[in-house]
Amino acid sequence: MSNNQPWCHGNITRSKAENLLSKAARDGSFLIRDSESVQGAYALCVLHQNCVHAYRILPNEDKKLSVQASEGVPIRFFSLLSELVEAYYSPNMGLVTHLQYSVQREEELDEEPESSNQPPQLPPRKFTSNDGKDSEVKTSEQACKSLADTFLMRLQHVDMSTVPEEHQMAIQDYFRTSIYLDAEHVQNGNPNLPSLKKLTMALCKNLNNEISRTLPTLEVFHQSLDQQFPSGMGQFPKHMYADSSESISFRLEQLTKLLYSIEDKAKNAVFNATGYEGGHRKSLIPPVTFEVKQESLGISMKVFLKVDVESGKLFIKKSKDGPEDKYFVHNKILQLVKSQKMHAKLVIVVETEKEKILRKEFVFENTKKREGFCQLLQQMKNKHSEKPEPDMITVFVGTWNMGNTIKANIPMNLDSRLILCCSCKICSPDSTGNAGLPHNINSWFQCKGQGKTKDDTADHIPHDFYVIGTQEDPLSEREWADTVKGVLRNITNISFKQVVIHTLWNIRIIVLVKPEHENRISHVFSDSVKTGIANTLGNKGAVGVSFMFNGTSFSFVNSHLTSGSEKKLRRNQNYINILRFLNLGDKKLNPFDITNRFTHLFWLGDLNYRVEFQSTEAEYMVTKIKQQQYQELLCKDQLSMEMNDEKVFLHFNEEEISFAPTYRFERYTREKYAYTKAKATGTKYNLPSWCDRILWKSYPLVHVVCQAYGCTQDIMTSDHSPVFASFEVGVASQFVSKQDLNSAPQGGIQIMNCMATLQTKSKTKFFIEYHSSCLEKMVKTSEGENMEHTDGSIKVWFGNQAQLTPIISDPEYLLDQHILICVKSTDCDESYGEGCVALRAAQCCYTEFHITLTHHGEKTGILSGGIQLQTSAGKPTEKLYDFIKIEKDDSVTSKGKSSDPNKTSITKAHDISNPSYVGVTYKCGNVTDRGWSYSMPPKNLPVASQGGKDPLRSPSDVGTHSPPGKPSTNQNPVHDEKMFDNPLYGSMGKPHTQSQDQDPPQKEHLTIPDPIFLSKPADGDSERPPVPTPRNRSYTCSETKPLPGAPSTQQSTMQKKPVVPSRSQGCMPNNRPPLPAKSRPSPLEPQAPKPRDNRESTELPSKYGPAVRPGQLQPQKDTQPDVPRRAAL
Repeated sequence: MSNNQPWCHGNITRSKAENLLSKAARDGSFLIRDSESVQGAYALCVLHQNCVHAYRILPNEDKKLSVQASEGVPIRFFSLLSELVEAYYSPNMGLVTHLQYSVQREEELDEEPESSNQPPQLPPRKFTSNDGKDSEVKTSEQACKSLADTFLMRLQHVDMSTVPEEHQMAIQDYFRTSIYLDAEHVQNGNPNLPSLKKLTMALCKNLNNEISRTLPTLEVFHQSLDQQFPSGMGQFPKHMYADSSESISFRLEQLTKLLYSIEDKAKNAVFNATGYEGGHRKSLIPPVTFEVKQESLGISMKVFLKVDVESGKLFIKKSKDGPEDKYFVHNKILQLVKSQKMHAKLVIVVETEKEKILRKEFVFENTKKREGFCQLLQQMKNKHSEKPEPDMITVFVGTWNMGNTIKANIPMNLDSRLILCCSCKICSPDSTGNAGLPHNINSWFQCKGQGKTKDDTADHIPHDFYVIGTQEDPLSEREWADTVKGVLRNITNISFKQVVIHTLWNIRIIVLVKPEHENRISHVFSDSVKTGIANTLGNKGAVGVSFMFNGTSFSFVNSHLTSGSEKKLRRNQNYINILRFLNLGDKKLNPFDITNRFTHLFWLGDLNYRVEFQSTEAEYMVTKIKQQQYQELLCKDQLSMEMNDEKVFLHFNEEEISFAPTYRFERYTREKYAYTKAKATGTKYNLPSWCDRILWKSYPLVHVVCQAYGCTQDIMTSDHSPVFASFEVGVASQFVSKQDLNSAPQGGIQIMNCMATLQTKSKTKFFIEYHSSCLEKMVKTSEGENMEHTDGSIKVWFGNQAQLTPIISDPEYLLDQHILICVKSTDCDESYGEGCVALRAAQCCYTEFHITLTHHGEKTGILSGGIQLQTSAGKPTEKLYDFIKIEKDDSVTSKGKSSDPNKTSITKAHDISNPSYVGVTYKCGNVTDRGWSYSMPPKNLPVASQGGKDPLRSPSDVGTHSPPGKPSTNQNPVHDEKMFDNPLYGSMGKPHTQSQDQDPPQKEHLTIPDPIFLSKPADGDSERPPVPTPRNRSYTCSETKPLPGAPSTQQSTMQKKPVVPSRSQGCMPNNRPPLPAKSRPSPLEPQAPKPRDNRESTELPSKYGPAVRPGQLQPQKDTQPDVPRRAAL
């Protein structure tokens, strides 16, 4: 392509091309960009009557170019793109109008070098001898002579006193004469450099002989360590030690690999023989005892709970050293119910020997202790589970800018790994100010430090995955991998297996997994994108990896973006470029970028977004940080503001930040920020900022819980602090149906009544593609009908029903699947927006959906429609993440139908909400678009334990819907008010995820959730506990520190206005009798608490909660008189 032509815009996005043509605002304006759908093709974009028309320019087998124009126009072929453009300046060539005005390229400012005294570090370079081919001035002989002179000059400045004289002569002779012979071989097509090979063989003659003598010995030792000795494999390949003509580097590599293999096998053998078994066993988690309080008859008693994960028992003791005769086995512990009102309270639902269900209430010392207890119980359930495959795993994600100083002045004879054996806490800086690797980095992997951290009781619980991203990392891959594995082995007693490691210059990512998961990993990919100077240097950029864990796809991206407070827009462009060019995952999903290709995508790294304060306010910032008052600073955080404006990381999530800025510290201390730097041009300011971040994006209705997010305080060798995050993630198994595939009914997925609103000026037709791993093949619809075309957007109606055939109809499989949707143009076959729909949303009935369409990280439109799912008979099994739930109201502790106050239902829709429920959070005054929502129709479902209907639901909410017909052109397909609130803490997130609409908690009556979340209640004996409702997964949630007014998923209101219920609404409907005395709460509970008690801001455990933003609903006092409320009781 003629890159020097003004109309050539290279690989700009389609939306960018449309914007440039719109600015030109003249018919006949045009530009040419690279095609997004066909490699090596182009798109000719022409403006006519305020619409953009795109034509594909395709190469044929002879690489001749032609334009796909109107039918009936003869096709012409051109050798060069410039010839094609020149020809289409003429009219009547099949275009909507002939080309007239070329649109100029916008000059992009390249990134400046790092703000340091040295230029960015370049990777090692290989010198070749064919420079003359690329130069018209120098001949080949002159280039070789110049190269030889350069090497001889360097040789004169090298101390060769320790080199044997014969070796000195051999090296000098090669540079004087033999290098020319190698240059001739290269010019003749032989890149082997035989003279160099001859020289290395001569220099390494003794070493080569020693290798030939040593390799057979090592192989015998290696074979003796093998557990298996298959027939015919007893002899080591002779070429490895008999063929001395092999390159010395190859033989050294084989020797090194063999030594590493011997080391690993010997370790495993010794571990197994001594019972250590560090290589292949689950870690031994020691028993942990918790001191808690239990109330009995109004008296608070001290009780001790001992959790023994290995034996699978929970002991309840009256004294710490008391007898352990009272315990519950793991399979008798049915559920943990967290109190949302009292953050340290936990209800343990257990089954007794007489098959009675008991609720035991305990109050822990603090929330962290309760979380540690829950994690231990969950680990116990997982360890002793009878399921062949896990349905939930834990993932550690860490990022650290290491400061590029670890190895700068380490003696050459000292391995960097040995620094870990230093007795000091942190290696002292040398005279140049460089530091060594910290002596102890355990706190990073144990999530210890500032922020949302884990309790000490969870120290020995290993994660299933460890994903570590580093920037400015000077260690080799082997050194860093061995360091991380050693740290994890010391913490967990497990030798983790390396899945993949990928490095771009000093940007690196490594993924380690438990040994038992090694065979569950498949389809491993890795890639990198450079975004440094001119997008050609790798000092900035990203590395990414992806893989399948059974039936769930994961991707992790570690990026180091452009530095500098003023370069926010450049960082945004870095993000877009990484999205477009990072090649990971299933190649069949080419229309989708990485934000839509994976079930779970985690983005980590030094994103370099700064806090936008004036340099004169630096001391004020430091004062606020010392006071741990971060909210004012977070409101000026560039990343938060850009996410609010939907410019970057659209639909990504980030846990609340409750830790100090991680940059820019003075090295060897975390007490002082070094925010000034003297330069020749003046003083440069690097104000304290949260540069190092961890974000994630998951498919809708999947389980993701961030359990920890913070930074360390004891790792101080860099000006950045390491950042950690811990996630609880739901996964799907490689499903094997228990049903007979021949006799099982054929499943089906119907998607209908789709309306797309696209932000484009293109004059074209559109169709939809449906992709999913659960489908037999990709399904394409017919062309949609363009219904309305306004300035900058178009509405397209897809009236035909799309029938999708899943490969398996079992609901256990289908409800974990998702359908990827791509809206494409018919002219260029390019995507105009992608989205995702969860099949779990349609598990009960026809369901309407509304999803945001995105393309290359930008919002491009909205798609609404309906989906209906047909599955075979079957009931999904309970997931491990359903073991822990949230109790929304503590005023009623026993609401089962049974007359036995101790016997109650395990899950009740009215007082327990699964933290895995889908959540949508809000931002300042406006709903934050999470990319999808579901409006449920149709069923008048009876309440699980009452016969009445929801008194708060409007008729339009519970009315029966049939699939709608073709909508009118002025219909708005988006209903944000129907999107679900986060059930755990709507306003718990960052400032850009504040809750706006919050419904008060309901008491003593059942609120009908949306039918998508309800299963039909079982008919029969009224004394039987209600059937547990199917639990759904969360888009994101956290389990601590709920802010005031945590929204409830128990109802969906049609109109967005706050509702302050009367006491009658907060307790029981007027047409229902009061509960019998034996079903009322125990005397320990308050009889008539105020409905707003659990919404008081004074009950927040942290003083760093986000400030109330304009437009956010605030708790109101005395909005209704108390008298009628008491009367309702």
